[in-house]
Amino acid sequence: MKTSIATVSISGDLREKLAAIAGAGFDGIEIFENDFLAFDGGPREVGRMVRDHGLEISLFQPFRDFEGLPEPERSRAFDRAERKFDVMEELGTDLVLICSNVSPVAMGGIDRAAADLRQLGERAARRGLRIGYEALAWGRHVNDHRDAWEIVRRADHANVGLIVDSFHTIARKIDPQTIRSIPGDKIFFVQLADAPLIDMDLLYWSRHFRTMPGQGDLDVTGFAAAVAATGYDGMWSLEIFNDQFRGGSPGTIAADGHRSLVALMDAVRRTEPAIRIDLAPMPPPIAVQGVEFIEFAANETEAEDLKAMLASMGFAHKGRHIAKHVDLYRNGGVNIVINTEREGFAHSAYLMHGTCVCDIGLKVEDARATVERARALGAEPFEQPVGPGELKIPAIRGVGGGLMHFVDGKTELARVWETEFTPVGTLDAPDMGITHVDHVGQTMNYEELLTWLLFYTTLFDTHKTPMLDVVDPAGLVRSQVIENDNGTIRFTLNGADQRSTLAGHFISESFGSSVQHIAFASSDILETAQALRATGFAFLEISPNYFADLQARFGLDDAFVDQLRTGNILYDRDDTGGEYLQLYSRLYGDGFFFEIVERRNGYNGYGAANAQFRTAAQKRDLRGKSMPKR
Repeated sequence: MKTSIATVSISGDLREKLAAIAGAGFDGIEIFENDFLAFDGGPREVGRMVRDHGLEISLFQPFRDFEGLPEPERSRAFDRAERKFDVMEELGTDLVLICSNVSPVAMGGIDRAAADLRQLGERAARRGLRIGYEALAWGRHVNDHRDAWEIVRRADHANVGLIVDSFHTIARKIDPQTIRSIPGDKIFFVQLADAPLIDMDLLYWSRHFRTMPGQGDLDVTGFAAAVAATGYDGMWSLEIFNDQFRGGSPGTIAADGHRSLVALMDAVRRTEPAIRIDLAPMPPPIAVQGVEFIEFAANETEAEDLKAMLASMGFAHKGRHIAKHVDLYRNGGVNIVINTEREGFAHSAYLMHGTCVCDIGLKVEDARATVERARALGAEPFEQPVGPGELKIPAIRGVGGGLMHFVDGKTELARVWETEFTPVGTLDAPDMGITHVDHVGQTMNYEELLTWLLFYTTLFDTHKTPMLDVVDPAGLVRSQVIENDNGTIRFTLNGADQRSTLAGHFISESFGSSVQHIAFASSDILETAQALRATGFAFLEISPNYFADLQARFGLDDAFVDQLRTGNILYDRDDTGGEYLQLYSRLYGDGFFFEIVERRNGYNGYGAANAQFRTAAQKRDLRGKSMPKR
């Protein structure tokens, strides 16, 4: 499979774009004409630069407003095309994109357009060049790939072919399956883009909100499968117009793009195994069975504060690492590891961020297969020296700089706790009703959110929920959830735009994106709250006004509301009768916190309606107390 990306898709000048695209593993580029015109070197220099990066120029684009024009505009269009051909020859590319005409003087007529393309095809052939015709979703007369194909078919020239773009087809709600009837050798080029579903002007939607495949809501997989079924064996290219990407890191956006293409075509071959996709084999998306452990990096002093906080939630010290300054704390099915080593990855994480979550361990069916898929998707495997008696646990570097380790139940990894930790203590943790990790809340700058989303949804067998705006007293935080169908893995991704929000404050003070909160599941949160009061747990105090309103909104009985108020427990109920109860710790450091939740009757949300009341309480807590600082 050969991959390409349009230079307009990422930020930077042309040199920066080429370096990022090559570094991400692409085979080629589409040179967007404005990027070429803004460059201070000639076309021959640009061609050399591209080839020096190990890339090819797969397409020069766009050539606008060509077909179906009256005179004298028609003659000028052919003259313009000849000048573009001159540039293409010097660049070293043989294919130009001609998009359907949007000029107000353009005349309709399939035969007229076909005749123009045939004549231009003759001129291109004399130079060894090709032209690809694309239907813009907002084209004046041609805005459907079926009409574009009919024009190409009637042009009947070996140097004239079709270019299809997922956005233009899907945005107009045209069935992509109609592509299957087009001969694959007449499809000269394929452009791919996703987008969130937004009801707006097609041109504005296209120019500002496209995303990488998998980051939006369009069925790009179905489109790509339809194209692949034709026997098409050319470039699979990304053409992304996105305001956020234009201001992002070229390297990150390019890496996201390559990952999205690999994952997309892997999904196509799994959807339709009969379709041949020239892509190296890789394991399927990984099913996650649960969170095996959460690891904190800390120094000795701050570790004591964290241990005290865990003890107030019923966590007991259960093990000490056989060779490292690493301690295991356990409650129910939750394992918390505190690492106070003075060298290695955890120590580096502490020096950078202060006390923080540096590692998440997930239980999967096959740990080594997980790293194999991650590597195929461009993730970086992680290894560090293993001492006597220690296991080599498969791991990768996640987004945000943290680690992810993987254990399974079919290898020696199933006995990691018995193998690497010496038991300590004889008492079991007090029964707090805590059973497992319900979800992990990760906070990042908003412009990073789509990167995190793509990382998780391409590696793991998960899906994303619709994006929500979480109200903070100082602004909005955009939140999106990555989860699987059975709820064994849930990540809440919170993208902060403003430093003044709690999420923004956390990113600023901890110097980067990270886990901001961990939610534990309780079998009975009312009993858990009662047990927590006995241990001296520091509850986040919720405004009494919240509980008075709660009773009126849901018609709850007085005794139940009193229990919620006493335990500082927030409450939500969905349309099917599912209930969600949640309580919070006070803040640790510069914004980290723990949450305890109970889901009743199949509730699958995260208490979004309560977010503004929780954040208001946390902002008061941040201003009004003194907690251990990083």
